[in-house]
Amino acid sequence: MTGSPVWRLRRASTADAPAVAMVAQASFLETFAGILAGADIVAHCGKNSSPAAFAAWAGDPRAAVTLAEHADGAAPIGYTLLVPPDLPIALSSTDIELRRIYALSLAHGTGLGRAMMQRAIDDARGMGMTRLLLGVLGRNTRARAFYERGGFAVVGERQYLVGSTLYDDLVYALDL
Repeated sequence: MTGSPVWRLRRASTADAPAVAMVAQASFLETFAGILAGADIVAHCGKNSSPAAFAAWAGDPRAAVTLAEHADGAAPIGYTLLVPPDLPIALSSTDIELRRIYALSLAHGTGLGRAMMQRAIDDARGMGMTRLLLGVLGRNTRARAFYERGGFAVVGERQYLVGSTLYDDLVYALDL
């Protein structure tokens, strides 16, 4: 990447919930179309990526929502979500889950993914956390490679419901 980034990152507020929900739904569809069933994608997004859900997370002091915006016009193009963990592994009070990290394909190759991950790590440390956890679809080799390049290691497995279908996920951890 040369020159100024085509994006900027900022902490999302409850007022940003519609923008975060829009990029959440679009990026989930873009990532999993052709991999997951369409009806499951629609159901999952309706349940888990609504403006109300993001408003609740943005207003929760135990969570952090970061919004990536295009530098020209501030359109939402990516986001991260840190929350208290809900994973089937032994947890401590200083664990936090990176529940979501997504960027639209127009930002791929710009360094946005690395910048969002670093921001999530910095936010987790700022919250006093010592371990960052995340779940990823086991067959999502692109995402798994990204996390492994960043130092994450597999610490468990889970089944994750998307719509009406259970998928096999891997649980990763990064000591902070």
